[in-house]
Amino acid sequence: MARALQAADGVAARNRHARTAGLLYLLVVLIAPYRLIYLPNSLFVEGDAAATLGHIAAHETQFRFGLATDLACGTLQACVVLALFRLLGEVDRWRGIAMLLLGGALVPALYFVNVLNDAAVLLLIHGADALAAFEPGQRTALAALFLRLHGQAIAIAELAWGLWLFPLALLVLRSGFLPRLFGYGLILNGLAYVMQSLAWALLPAWQDTLSSVLGPLQLVEVLFMLWLLVLGARPGFRRHHPTAVKRT
Repeated sequence: MARALQAADGVAARNRHARTAGLLYLLVVLIAPYRLIYLPNSLFVEGDAAATLGHIAAHETQFRFGLATDLACGTLQACVVLALFRLLGEVDRWRGIAMLLLGGALVPALYFVNVLNDAAVLLLIHGADALAAFEPGQRTALAALFLRLHGQAIAIAELAWGLWLFPLALLVLRSGFLPRLFGYGLILNGLAYVMQSLAWALLPAWQDTLSSVLGPLQLVEVLFMLWLLVLGARPGFRRHHPTAVKRT
């Protein structure tokens, strides 16, 4: 009886950690597109730095909200990976630590550092005392450079977005309480991110093409987190050990 209660408590704890990770990741999915997609489409003017900065100056609160969303995504990402570590850390301690370092430390750090590029844009727009030596045209060019660096940093971050999925995938494959299909899918998802980042560094002419082809693979991560949120860690996926003795 005590063993059965202990097992039930273990299943309940796994479900709690799984649903916590799923909920936190859902928040990342909802928040991240604001700075990644919405702001560039609403405020940035392709090939016209002066017009872009004019829009940012006129809608500064909207732009500052982009800084806040990047900070929130970095924080939430760390919490997501911590919840996954609590769920899967005992499956394989070393792979769990690798996931924690890559996804829970490196990815958030890249989010936080990239916020500095947008902060620099605001400093240049306002022309603080330290920038008095720069002409308005020079400040405009520098601000445009920092905006571009923000976009380049995202391409760099894609490498980290992919790498942390590999130890996660291996943990899913070995867990016994999550579908193995997600493990294989997460490997492909991670490869898609890594290939896109390498294309940015080595073959920039192919970057857009690869993004179009590999983009659907990135949905695996979202589907996996939705599974965790809705269905949790289901004991029905417990693996059968080949050494187990079949009872008659």
